[in-house]
Amino acid sequence: MSVRPATSARTSARPAERPAERPAPARLGDRPSSRLRHPRLLGVAGGLAGLALLAGCASAPAEGGGSTSAAGEDCARMVTNSGGLDDRSFNQSSWAGLQKAEKEDGIQARVLVSTTENDLAPNVAQAVDSGCGFVLTVGYELAPATEEQAAANPDIDFAIVDETVDAPNVKPILFDTAQASYLAGYLAAGVSKTGKVATFGGGNQPPVTLFMDGFADGVDAYNAAHGTTVQLLGWTKEAQDGSFTGDFEDVNKGKQLAQALIDQGADVIMPVAGQVGEGAASAALATGGVDVIWVDNDGYDTLPAEYRPIVLTSVIKDTEKAVQQIAVSSTDDSFTNEPYVGTLDNGGVDLAPFHDLASSVSPELSDELDALRDQIASGAVTVTSPSQP
Repeated sequence: MSVRPATSARTSARPAERPAERPAPARLGDRPSSRLRHPRLLGVAGGLAGLALLAGCASAPAEGGGSTSAAGEDCARMVTNSGGLDDRSFNQSSWAGLQKAEKEDGIQARVLVSTTENDLAPNVAQAVDSGCGFVLTVGYELAPATEEQAAANPDIDFAIVDETVDAPNVKPILFDTAQASYLAGYLAAGVSKTGKVATFGGGNQPPVTLFMDGFADGVDAYNAAHGTTVQLLGWTKEAQDGSFTGDFEDVNKGKQLAQALIDQGADVIMPVAGQVGEGAASAALATGGVDVIWVDNDGYDTLPAEYRPIVLTSVIKDTEKAVQQIAVSSTDDSFTNEPYVGTLDNGGVDLAPFHDLASSVSPELSDELDALRDQIASGAVTVTSPSQP
């Protein structure tokens, strides 16, 4: 993992991107946040659109290669990690941001879909060969290829989601998800009937464990405030170790691990594992009496509709909005390599509404969450993690 980039001459010569002014907070869970545009559901239609756009650019190397022609600077290329486009996670929401930039800002957008690790470096090279002025890569798997291509192509602007690459023309897009996960942990402890909640990850990596650290602290905060002893399964913050499936694609692994946590008594589970988390939703639905907290986008919208009754909330990263703004900055000469960090204060992270399970959250608990949210946003309550951006 690369270190956070130092301020460069390029950064100091251009103004840093500033988040929009935060409106007055809405009550958590009552309705969609006025500060946050939830990523759009792509589903099957999104997959078909992605394939059509891919055909307009070039086939991924795994599909036979191909060449691209220069497209001009007002265009963008995105490269997914090996989880593919419709991962119900950061690939999907990142692509939604570029689609919005195309629709609203006139930036021609295309995506190169990676399905294996062997696709990653060739896809980034193809994105560069397109002639576009902006290349977006998604996830830690793409850090080496992004770093290599950025060094070889200093006139192209790059951005990478959920990872840091140290280069004057690469902008990290990061999110302090521990802040919103703190609220999720507090909520989970507050609604648990068994006194046991759980989280697990796809891999022991900072973008994953950042969620888990915040969740653990939120559970501890609830116990301290209420004199309870709700137990967290699947993660120990002090040891920075816990339960992981080992990948982000195998839904069955998620189901098996979630079932093991349910068998130990957990009745609220937060999977941090991309599409693997759907396995946790499947186990929760089959068991009954178990709720799931989704991450990255609103699982109530992005998961199959059958899981809606068990989605308590989601820890949202507004990747869509960040990607759109940064893509535009590449066309208006305001791009910098200063990391974008989404927080509760700037609306980059938040909790989704409680949707069908709103009745399970008491007004008192909802009020506590509202107060905590404001305290974290103002700095009165500090959420810490060794994985924080």
